[in-house]
Amino acid sequence: MAATKILRLARTWIMLCLVTAVSVPLLVPAGWTAEPIKIGFSVQLTGPLAPSGKANLLAQQIWAERINATGGLLGRPVRLVYYDDQSSASNVPGLYAKLLDIDRVDLLMGSASNVIVAAMPLVIERHKLLMALVALGVNDAFGYSRYFQTAPWGADASTAMARGFFEVASTRPQVKSVALVGLDAEAAASVLRGARAEAKRIGLSIVYDRTYPPATTDFGPIVRAIKTSTPDAVFVASYPLDSVGMVRAAHEASLKTTLFGGAMVGLQYAALRGQLGESLNNVINYELWVPGPKLRFPAIDSFLKTYQERAKDEGADALGYYQPPFACAAMQILEQAISATGTVDDATLADYLHTHRFATIVGDVEFDAKGEWPKSRVLTVQFRNVKGNDIEQYLGEDKVVVLYPYEYQDGELLPFAP
Repeated sequence: MAATKILRLARTWIMLCLVTAVSVPLLVPAGWTAEPIKIGFSVQLTGPLAPSGKANLLAQQIWAERINATGGLLGRPVRLVYYDDQSSASNVPGLYAKLLDIDRVDLLMGSASNVIVAAMPLVIERHKLLMALVALGVNDAFGYSRYFQTAPWGADASTAMARGFFEVASTRPQVKSVALVGLDAEAAASVLRGARAEAKRIGLSIVYDRTYPPATTDFGPIVRAIKTSTPDAVFVASYPLDSVGMVRAAHEASLKTTLFGGAMVGLQYAALRGQLGESLNNVINYELWVPGPKLRFPAIDSFLKTYQERAKDEGADALGYYQPPFACAAMQILEQAISATGTVDDATLADYLHTHRFATIVGDVEFDAKGEWPKSRVLTVQFRNVKGNDIEQYLGEDKVVVLYPYEYQDGELLPFAP
């Protein structure tokens, strides 16, 4: 049995050498003699999740460079050890085995719900702490006490991306019905389950409820079918290319509805905003951070200035609003926990993370028993006054207004099409 397991691991490592990009660890400054603290993770540098992966990696590198320039952690330099998982969960178990058994990393990180979930059995078996980036509801199934996640989904992952859309809908008496549509994939299916619960909670009738296959490229028939059901609101749970297709199809079909959007992944990316231009006006979507007047937390502007100056050369998202601030926050949280406890021991750090609050560039962060934020702070925003395809217009505060949560609100709902 042991020989079989060793042979299986050997084959996995050989395949990784053949199909996976070589890790590019952060260079340790000259003059260091102490052994580095190694933080290991897989990252999406290629494949459909690459826009997020490249942006998050740049945020992590900015943090690590700052730490090493100011003395490291516990008198030791920090080294990031990472591999391209190609946006494929099938590559992830082998990569994390390599990080632990070959690279001997001290701490593990991870990202993307559909990817990092594949590493969880190994992480749990080895009793490792895992700090995930923007992973939605991963720990609901595992209940692992050393898992933590820095995006503001809150305790209920299923409603995190839908709650704001339906809260806003509930403030408009004319909105009595909703159409639900989304990709036939597990993450989108979870979001749609939350949307159904939210629709029921506020008393909306569901007049259309369908999914579309991942290979869909023509969204015209879908939107025309939605249009025949005459919904007052249309909630969409889509991935990046689908989101572009749905927005364009809605305009081509002259869809008349009060709210359109909701959980459209990709509209946060600068490249897709540039493609869609003015067709984004009055679309509603979830966001994690925008440059609104009530969201200027300490040091976030300084971080984004550095990020945006380097993004073009690094091939990362030009704006960096969506996930990079939370990737940086994850590193800040580890930094504070390591400094306070004086160790990189997984058990000690996990106990500390569960019992303390951390000051970050996305505000103060604390964790519940599942390693999530106790209260959701997912934003519901609406695009406004977009003119042309220039990305720099999004550097201001007037192109994306916050509708929910109400403590961050800086605008009122406009109908998608009256």
